[in-house]
Amino acid sequence: MINFHYETDFLIDNPAQYSSWIENIISSESKNCGEVNYIFCDDNYLFKINVEYLDHDTLTDIISFDYSDHTTIQGDIFISIERVRENAKEYNVSLENELRRVMAHGILHYCGYKDKTEEDSKLMRQKEEEKIALFK
Repeated sequence: MINFHYETDFLIDNPAQYSSWIENIISSESKNCGEVNYIFCDDNYLFKINVEYLDHDTLTDIISFDYSDHTTIQGDIFISIERVRENAKEYNVSLENELRRVMAHGILHYCGYKDKTEEDSKLMRQKEEEKIALFK
């Protein structure tokens, strides 16, 4: 089950379509969908989580807490809409495209993809593009 929560002045357009898309990403990786919560927030909200739980004193666009097991994907994905908007401007893409990239990114981490090395980051970007293309 995919759930959307809002801690800032933002609402996702067509949540049923996004839920279906996320479920398709999960099944395309041969995983089962458990409970995935997307929490849309602002920079300050996410910054506090970053400091408190990860001991990082920086802004970020996404923080995910993974509760998955080997076959079932589940967790909490916090997304700063402010960062997503800034990234969309910086990379000259639409807000929708950047939001989908970040949403897919969190799920891909749950599926086992990493992004700490250059090689891992390259594969993550390829997977993000592949999963964005599944959006209908």
